[in-house]
Amino acid sequence: MKDVIVVGVDGSPASLAAVEWATDDAVRTRAALRIVFVLDRYPYEITRFPDHNLGDQLARGAARILDKAEQTALARSPGIAFTREIIEGRPAEVLRELAAGAAELVVGTRGMGGFARAILGSVSSHVAGHAPGPVVVVNRLPETTRGEVVVGVDDSPACRPALAYAFEQARLRGSAVRALHAWQVPVHAFAPEISYDMDEIRTAQHAVVTGLLDRYREEYPDVKVIEDVHSAHPVEALVDASGGADLLVVGSHGRGALGAVVLGSVSRGVLHHARCPVAVVRPRA
Repeated sequence: MKDVIVVGVDGSPASLAAVEWATDDAVRTRAALRIVFVLDRYPYEITRFPDHNLGDQLARGAARILDKAEQTALARSPGIAFTREIIEGRPAEVLRELAAGAAELVVGTRGMGGFARAILGSVSSHVAGHAPGPVVVVNRLPETTRGEVVVGVDDSPACRPALAYAFEQARLRGSAVRALHAWQVPVHAFAPEISYDMDEIRTAQHAVVTGLLDRYREEYPDVKVIEDVHSAHPVEALVDASGGADLLVVGSHGRGALGAVVLGSVSRGVLHHARCPVAVVRPRA
């Protein structure tokens, strides 16, 4: 795994919380920290009356934001190794490129400007859906350590990188993993003319989840595993579980045979409503 954690900042409270999270994770993983401000000049260049001093003003504003981010990182961990820089370009493209060379990318949920302004819109959807590796989206940090990493489980290939990331995070934190699979009863199960064995369905759901977890139980024997399998809407179940978690992890995409959706409506719902940081984990090429 690459040994740099990239955090994007814009000066908002959420992006400073992202700096705190990235700093903590850099210490846990012994990675270097790279603090980045993405300067997008395009919105300021489409005007009939260009301001030739605007470029300098934007650069000075970016430098002040980086100063604050640096102070936040050093307050969190005085000995942290880090770099800081301003990169010009379109935020989604820049962040996706940076993620390719990093252990993970960390951003805030929303902000006053820059990419964080649209973190739950086009930029976050693009980065979480296309950036390789983990993308961690932070609104605010839990006030106390809760001792759990929740990971959404389904039978799609996208689930496996999420499980690996969740177990490694739990190992580093000394936390338990709550492997959550929420399944919904098929609509036709309510048709009176169709015989449906609900006990058989529940048994099958548990068996698939248990099978997926066996490998990680062997690889991480010291990590406590909680199997959480029940009939519920995935967003509702994951958001509820996030209230007792330090981190919520989901895969990047797909609808498996068990019916769990990740990067579509479920991941968007989770990003909007989760009560802890969310990691969207996409496989690397």
